[in-house]
Amino acid sequence: MSFKTLLPGSPSPNGQPTTLGVMGGGQLGRMFVQAAQAMGFATVVLDPDPASPAGQISHHHIRAAYDDEPGLAQLIQRSDAITTEFENVPAAALATLAAQRTVAPSASCVAVAQDRVKEKAHFEQCAPISGVAPAPHAVITTDASLAAVPDDLLPGILKTARMGYDGKGQLRVASRAQLAEAWDQLDKVPCVLEKMLTLRAECSVIVARGADGQVVSFPVQKNTHHEGILAITEVFDGAIEAGLAQRAQASTVAIANHLRYVGVLCVEYFVVERADGTTDLVVNEMAPRPHNSGHYTQNACDISQFEAQVRALAGLPLPVPRQHSPTIMINLLGDLWFEPNAVRAQASKTPVSPPWAAVLALPGTHLHLYGKLGARPGRKMGHLNVTGASVTRVRETTAQALALLGLPALGV
Repeated sequence: MSFKTLLPGSPSPNGQPTTLGVMGGGQLGRMFVQAAQAMGFATVVLDPDPASPAGQISHHHIRAAYDDEPGLAQLIQRSDAITTEFENVPAAALATLAAQRTVAPSASCVAVAQDRVKEKAHFEQCAPISGVAPAPHAVITTDASLAAVPDDLLPGILKTARMGYDGKGQLRVASRAQLAEAWDQLDKVPCVLEKMLTLRAECSVIVARGADGQVVSFPVQKNTHHEGILAITEVFDGAIEAGLAQRAQASTVAIANHLRYVGVLCVEYFVVERADGTTDLVVNEMAPRPHNSGHYTQNACDISQFEAQVRALAGLPLPVPRQHSPTIMINLLGDLWFEPNAVRAQASKTPVSPPWAAVLALPGTHLHLYGKLGARPGRKMGHLNVTGASVTRVRETTAQALALLGLPALGV
């Protein structure tokens, strides 16, 4: 279907309010729904979970699997345009929807992000334009390709081609024997072996691209991970060296343009150290949706990543986002609801609400909880945005919040 402009608050041809649909009912879908409703759109969510965070607040919740034909038909009937909140929705389902409704991002774009082999190939195709290449790597699909892995890729990280996220589906290997053992441990599914580089920092860039080819970029985000999960995002001048930040933004625009992408796209990068001690940029992976590292935009920018997603889907203008405050985002996992320093094995203990009153007494704190009914260690339950008039003030407040929550400072 071709793109058309959908005006907020206006009726559809069927006489119903203009409605935006979303495949997936998690927290990203919830925040998309909130942004769409704030602009005057009705919303519908397709998700099999009756208690899904987005389904709780949407005008309509279709409780069906992502490949359920009656569910997809109902989503088509209720929606004027449809997006997705996670990359593992079946690309075939998006193609089915796109035959009758505007869908952004497209099934072909999502399919690239679902498969590391395709993703790496796309990054390599973009490298002459973007100036940023992926890490040296090899694709492993057979015993022969395993044997052909170059020696200089070790030590490395073996990653499954599909379904890996938050550190899952990844194993570090230092020798050929460990590589063979790791591939066997991953059931010999298609994998990518990436050369392990000297990591100095991690960052990401979020862009929004319209069907008319207009692209706008949010500031570069510096990300700190803990146990494979994003813990802290810092966004202010100097968080990432200016030259590298400019290259990352330009690279992300090139990647989006090469895909003819429509919607919000996040691309993650590694800042690595060369042999001569200087730094370089390596493109890691992309997410065809809003991203954890972009949650700060809700309180530190004049347009959030979720409003940008709504605008791109509805064919509305995309203003250049303006960050008005330095900010740090803290990811809130379910561990916080259990005893201090609880280990994952203690997840059966009764959860206790974190000290939100004390945290919210700090200046510039903004709490976003996702409406999930049960906390458990490792589960993403919400995030805390900290804004302030200066980087120093934001750092100080963040350190106080982390201490109150019993979280490690992680360099803040």
